[in-house]
Amino acid sequence: MHISRLYKIMKTLLQYGLDDLIPERWQPWYAQWTRKSIFWIKNKHPDKPVEARIRLALQDLGPVWVKFGQMLSTRRDLLPIEIAQELALLQDKVSPFDGEHAQKMIEKALGLEHISDVFDSFDKTPIASASIAQVHGARLKAFDHADVVIKVIRPNIRKTIMADVTLMSALADVIYRFIPQGRRLRPVEVVREYEKTLIDELDLQREAANAIQLRRNFIDSDSLYIPEVYSDFCAESVLVMERIDGIPVNDMDALQEQNTDLEKLAERGVEVFFTQVFRDSFFHADMHPGNIFVSRETPSNPKYIGIDCGIVGTLNKEDKRYLAENFIAFFNRDYRKVAELHLDSGWVPADTNVEEFEFAIRTVCEPIFQKPLAEISFGHVLLNLFNTARRFNMEVQPQLVLLQKTLLYIEGLGRQLYPQLDLWKTAKPFLEAWLKQQIGPKAVIRHIKDNLPFWGEKLPELPDLIYDNLKLTKRAQKENEALKQLLVQQNKRSKQQNFMILGSSFAICGAVLYIGQDYYLSATSMGVALLVWFCSMRVR
Repeated sequence: MHISRLYKIMKTLLQYGLDDLIPERWQPWYAQWTRKSIFWIKNKHPDKPVEARIRLALQDLGPVWVKFGQMLSTRRDLLPIEIAQELALLQDKVSPFDGEHAQKMIEKALGLEHISDVFDSFDKTPIASASIAQVHGARLKAFDHADVVIKVIRPNIRKTIMADVTLMSALADVIYRFIPQGRRLRPVEVVREYEKTLIDELDLQREAANAIQLRRNFIDSDSLYIPEVYSDFCAESVLVMERIDGIPVNDMDALQEQNTDLEKLAERGVEVFFTQVFRDSFFHADMHPGNIFVSRETPSNPKYIGIDCGIVGTLNKEDKRYLAENFIAFFNRDYRKVAELHLDSGWVPADTNVEEFEFAIRTVCEPIFQKPLAEISFGHVLLNLFNTARRFNMEVQPQLVLLQKTLLYIEGLGRQLYPQLDLWKTAKPFLEAWLKQQIGPKAVIRHIKDNLPFWGEKLPELPDLIYDNLKLTKRAQKENEALKQLLVQQNKRSKQQNFMILGSSFAICGAVLYIGQDYYLSATSMGVALLVWFCSMRVR
């Protein structure tokens, strides 16, 4: 299968003329041997630019490659902007598989003799079909005959994914080793990240757990609604959740028809994002328009509906703190603070020159701030920051890559809903309020209150811990003294050995070179004398 699939991939790449991307220094060899003797396929789309041909080739290769292209479109830190923009146009339109087969898969996964054991009805015609799974409507017997959707993984998709990912990994390794700039693009790392994302999405129990967590975080929110998951009827390949009735967030005609407050909707999207990141440290990391709907209720007070929680991101306390302070420093154009925060957080090496780093950040960001704030892309400022930091050997931070991707989604969505959206104005008060909660007397009191039960439990053990610590300190001091004495003795022996070697060398050289001449006899005598003196010192 691998050989036939590899041939299919190579044939598709050549039909779209992607061999144009081969470095010029390899072109003569390639044209002479490979193109003429092995692959005789011509470029069928010479009139299209190379970035469009890349997109079309990925579409022809199938859903796994389409999803790979979608993921690459968010890595604008790796790709030329023209290619990234073209890949963002990829649409994951996949033909559905047979509904009868889907029913049998659901029955097998849930251990049912027949689907009617649990469901009053099941629609064999899917509501939607994507690269990993498809969705069917149904009615659950339990929970007052609730209307639900059943998400079921496509048959044999894991085998297809692993075969294609294996080939992707081999191709990435070739690019890394032999293509100029291959190391900078980090193709092996990108494919590994993509493989992890796909494997996570194949486990619908993981998605169910993510959805339950997000729903709990926003259970009383007026801004975001997460449909209920019926976990008793979920398995690794099947997910059953509440069916929602909402307007796709990119359906502007429908939103305007019901008089939705688009300004408030756009601002709430920003608030929802920052709440997930900084309050909960758990954010939906796949918030593209296909996964976001708007409730039909209360259009004057609009609420988002989020689905497909297969990919989530998390941030630890230190990352949240430094990220928030970075954003505030950017708002205030304090580039020195930005540089110092990157060093403090360990995102760039500790030996980085702060002045040079500050100047590089200023060079990138000052032209941006010449525009009105409402015209500045927050996501692209963050992107420019990461690109600048990478020049100073900043390590790739996976959690920040997910954050950057999600922020670009949110900002693009907000600008689509309300072009005048000033994301900076919306985000700054939120971040300042959050930082005040984390720093200051109230934060200290809250920290003490949270840890008081633990400290109370450990308090009776405190005397023993202090006594044990003092014993260890005293023992360490004795061991240090013994180690110092041992080092002094070793140093003394080393000096004695050096004198011995020096004296022996004089003696041997003097004797061998010319015993008959007084000069060499003198050298020999000196060497013997030094050797005798050294031995007498050892006796002492």
